[in-house]
Amino acid sequence: MTILTVDQLSVSFGGIKALSQVSFKVEKETIHAIIGPNGAGKTTLFNCITGFYKPTLGHMFFKNIKEWKLDKLAGSHAVASKGIARTFQNIRLFKDMTCLENLLVAQHNQVNKNLLSGIFKTKSFRTSEKEALDRAWYWLDFVGLTEEANRVSGELPYGHQRRLEIARAMSTKPKMVCLDEPAAGLNHNETTELSKLIQSIKEEHKTTVLVIEHDMALIMDISDRIVVLDHGEVIAEGNPTEVKNNKKVIAAYLGEEE
Repeated sequence: MTILTVDQLSVSFGGIKALSQVSFKVEKETIHAIIGPNGAGKTTLFNCITGFYKPTLGHMFFKNIKEWKLDKLAGSHAVASKGIARTFQNIRLFKDMTCLENLLVAQHNQVNKNLLSGIFKTKSFRTSEKEALDRAWYWLDFVGLTEEANRVSGELPYGHQRRLEIARAMSTKPKMVCLDEPAAGLNHNETTELSKLIQSIKEEHKTTVLVIEHDMALIMDISDRIVVLDHGEVIAEGNPTEVKNNKKVIAAYLGEEE
């Protein structure tokens, strides 16, 4: 089943065309990678899918319980409410909050926000709060950060901050999570653990993963499908073997083996 359809998407900033007629489909419960050289338009594409940018032309369709036209939704909060979460290339944690608090804040859309319920601590309000807390603890455990729960997130080692940001995205119960260069700045061991984490998110939680990444070993290891961008256009799409052997991809990005 197709969960995301990108159809003839184009984005221009003044006279600069960042994306040109980009089209592809993402199947439910797969890991779908977007790769390409710097300036290829990868993050611009992510920003469109997650509601930070509006495309100049084209459409995006996301199917959760019903189908939503993403390009018609009013910004990133509206997109997130339909079941899409994301992380960022530059980590955007609340650095002065604890790890646990970061995950609780992320769930504000799921918590009962009725004013009277909060004042009188109704049963539904207490249940909602408990579910958010349980979910936060679950994801801290899932990414191996339980012992850091009450530590200020800005004090965490860089690799732990990366994992916390993924946990924060997953605590919102997304149907699709968009990971923007999750391996950036990680060492080999951390990248190996990240690979396992991403695969377990797909397999254990039936969550679709859309990922931008420059670490080709990671991408080839975890991806079901790969889309390759160059100068804002799709130059190839396929499984890892097909992409790895594609002459256009080799010339534009991967390079010839010595």
